[in-house]
Amino acid sequence: MELLNGLQSSIINLDGKEFDQVALEVFQFQSKHNPVYKTFIRYLGVNSDDINHLDQVPFLPIELFKSNRVVSGNWQPAGVFSSSGTGGTGSSNHYINDFRYYEKISLDIFQRFYGSVEDYHIMALMPSYLERQGSSLVHMLNYFIQKSNSNHSNFYLRNYQQLTSKINSLVHSSERQIMLWGVSFALLDLAERGKINLADAIIIETGGMKGEREEIIREDLHNRLKDAFGCDQIQSEYGMAELTSQAYTVDGRFHTPPWMSVMIRDIHDPLDKMPAGKVGGINVIDLANIHSCAFIETQDLGEVDEQGTFQILGRIDNSDVRGCNLMVN
Repeated sequence: MELLNGLQSSIINLDGKEFDQVALEVFQFQSKHNPVYKTFIRYLGVNSDDINHLDQVPFLPIELFKSNRVVSGNWQPAGVFSSSGTGGTGSSNHYINDFRYYEKISLDIFQRFYGSVEDYHIMALMPSYLERQGSSLVHMLNYFIQKSNSNHSNFYLRNYQQLTSKINSLVHSSERQIMLWGVSFALLDLAERGKINLADAIIIETGGMKGEREEIIREDLHNRLKDAFGCDQIQSEYGMAELTSQAYTVDGRFHTPPWMSVMIRDIHDPLDKMPAGKVGGINVIDLANIHSCAFIETQDLGEVDEQGTFQILGRIDNSDVRGCNLMVN
């Protein structure tokens, strides 16, 4: 537990220059103290002691979160985050060591991109998430809403008229900026009910039609929303139940916090890493996943540039659809 706490402290205070070193330390810890990851590495015929570069680190297929308890170290979980299981193949479970740690990480990331949460009225249009248990996104936004200390910050189920009235009442009467979070289909539903003045607001779509509407490409989605809301930009959040950290778009590309990195793999050979600019499967290093597995092979298709920013281009064929920014191009 002392080693685990020491690594956790290193991650929270991570300088970008130290990423590779800390990541390898996390790998060595998890390769020995995460039974599922340890077995997977052994199955690949890899000796963890021989790993001395991040390009050599194996990534755990995200599907294993559905059938296994993926934890590092010996501790009792405070709770569980679960995926929606929309694809019909079951839900992933992410066992949480301490919700306060998750909240601290999420708030730190938010403030790196948007400043103090108290500068905003946070309105969350998340009907499909609120209608099930175990959503990490709902937990995060509930924490942000509480921390915002605004009487106007709140969740909205399918109360489009109430939300519209609230926005209209605040547009010209509040010093705080409106921040509207929404799952894609709900934002579209809101947009199709009529134009709303959100020109000065920040709008963050969290992706996914969740089986509610036909999938459309993200560019089309954003154009429809910009037209209805009178704004120049729609932003996005990239996160999932199996991760602790989130990435946010800046100028149309996702940026990560210092303890998170994205790599691209060949979809035909998962052990083959692709260079910058090439399209392939998304591998995520999320060092904040210290209590779980920090090295995850997702089923998202994307591209990473030389600066480490990335795009999500869709889903890899034959993967189950989750509602986490997975608009199909």
